[in-house]
Formats: sequence, structure tokens, C-alpha cells
Amino acid sequence: MNRGRIVDWAIAVGLAAILLVTGLSKQHAPTNLDPLGYASLIAGGLALAARRRAPVAVLILTGLSALAYQAVGFDVPAVAFLFAVYAAVRAGHRMVTVAASVALLAALPLAALASLHETSAAFAQARDALEIAWLIAAGAAGEALRQAERRADEAERTREETARRRADEERLHIARELHDSLTHQISVIKVQSEAAVHVARKRGEEVPEALLAIRDAGREAARELRATLEALRDDGVTPPHGLDHVPDLVERARTAGLDATLTIEGQRQELPVAVDRTVYRIVQESLTNITRHAAAATASVRIDYRPDTLVVRVDDDGKATPGRAPADGVGLLGMRERVTALGGHLRAAPRSRGGFSVQAELPVDRT
Repeated sequence: MNRGRIVDWAIAVGLAAILLVTGLSKQHAPTNLDPLGYASLIAGGLALAARRRAPVAVLILTGLSALAYQAVGFDVPAVAFLFAVYAAVRAGHRMVTVAASVALLAALPLAALASLHETSAAFAQARDALEIAWLIAAGAAGEALRQAERRADEAERTREETARRRADEERLHIARELHDSLTHQISVIKVQSEAAVHVARKRGEEVPEALLAIRDAGREAARELRATLEALRDDGVTPPHGLDHVPDLVERARTAGLDATLTIEGQRQELPVAVDRTVYRIVQESLTNITRHAAAATASVRIDYRPDTLVVRVDDDGKATPGRAPADGVGLLGMRERVTALGGHLRAAPRSRGGFSVQAELPVDRT
């Protein structure tokens, strides 16, 4: 039970006890209906425990309980009904509250007559005026708090909208900067390398592997930059590359001359977008490092679906040995930051039998 419900129940039980004690202290002729009066007093107080969840129902129940114990002969103020009026107005049920209050004020004198109270006309008029004043006060308090909460909600929404707008502006600024600073250079690399490959093939010459790698890297960089700019310009766009695109990475590695394989184990399941994207980035960066730096002939990519974890492992048979572990470059640092941000673990180190291994364990939240 949360704190709010504990407070509600404490108020309800306390008020029920006060009403019961007040009813017991009033002098009246005992009747066979006294148990009904005591039950009505207790029910009216305890009903307030649900005033947040069902304010209209509590308003009606407390009004009926007040009429019941008045009719039985207990001249006790309708205090529980005042609390219910406050709760109903605060919840926004103003018209229903006004109608219920008018109905109760009209019915209470009839209930008092039915119980044959021996009260003077002047006292009855004063009591009715006091009840009207308390009802107005309770309603006014509920309306004032409702308006204050509404203004607070509007202020919070305004702050959120302002923060979102600033984030959008900053995102667009970054997109413009990337476009202005990188698009032209990457386009030049891409066009020049493709032109060089085309000229070499037209002359019947063998195209160097390095030139093919530059051409493929230029194409991939252009695609990645275009996708990044699209994601920055539209926050609702899901990043285009994920686990489904890993086979394309492996195929491009084969084209570059690396004997790469892909193995997927376990039962395929839906992944969060961040995890899906990170898997792609880990495989992409690992294969790029192998192609450029490892001097490897083979590479294996293994993706293992486990109950609560997705494991990604990329191994190669390159020149790395346990005695000469390479320092973390920008690529490995980026991978480690992505994995850590998702609550996972990354291990990147030379293998005992030679070559390098990158293994990431990413938690998968099933909810």
C-alpha cells in the first residue's frame, strides 16, 4: 500500500471514530434503530478512504449515510459529506457536487422531522445556515486546489515543451554542422574512388584491394551519414540499421577479401531499438577494425539469444597476441560506451591462440 492510500485510510478511520464518539455522546431516546445509526456513522467515515478513486460514489454514499443517521435520531453534522464535497470538486465534478449538496440540504430537514428531534426553529435555521456555509467552504477549497494543480500541470507541460523545442533546435544545428562539414568531403572520396575503380577496369588493369576498400568505405560512410542526418532531423525516425542488417556487413567484409561467417543461435526475439542498433554498431566496428588493422584471413560473427541477454561475439585470426594487446581506439571506446549505457558488459582482448575477440553482453528487458 502506498503512502497516499495509508493517509486516506488514516483520515477515514479517524473521522469514522470521531463521528461514532459524537453519536454516542448525543442524548436521545434509545430505539431499535440505533445500530443502524451507528453503522451509518461508521460507513460515512470509512467511505472517505476511496474519495480519490471514486469521488462521486463517495459523495453519494456519505450523503445517504448522513440522511440515515439523521433519520434514526442522531443529530450529528454531515462532516464526512463535507470531505466528500471537497474531494469531488477537486476531481472536477462540480455540477454533480452542487446537485448532491442541494439535494442533501433539502432532505436533511425531512430526516430530522422523521426522527422527531426536539429542536427549536431558530436553532434549526442556524444549523442549516451553518451547513450551507461549510458546504460552500468545502467546495471552494476543492476548486482552489484543483485550479492550482491544473496551473502546475500546465507549467510542467510548458517546461517540457520548451526543453523539447530546445533539444530539437540543437539536433537540427548538429545536423546542419555535420552536413556542411562532412558531406562534401565524403562525397569527394566516394566519387574519386569509384572513378578510379572504373578507369582501372576500363583499362583492363587489376584493381588494388586497397582502392576497393576505400570505395566501399566511402559508400558506407555516405549511407551512415545520410541515416544519421535523417535521425537528427526527425526524432521520431527509428535508426535504419539494426540486427537485420548484420548479414550485409558480413557480406561486405567478404567482398573486401575477408573470410567472414555469421552464426545466430537461440530463439529470435524482439529487441529494444537501442539494443538492436548497438548490435549493428559492434559488428560494424569490429569488422572494420579487422579489415583495416588485424591482417586477418578469417572472422566469425556469433549472435546468441539468451533468456535475458543478447551476446554478440566477433573473433578473428589476426596478428594480435596476448603479449601485445592493442590500446583502445576511438572505435573500441565508442563500443564500450554504448554497451555500458545499456547496462551491459564489453570484453575486447587478444585470444590465447592468437587473434582478437570482441564480446558484448547486452541485457534484454522483456517488459
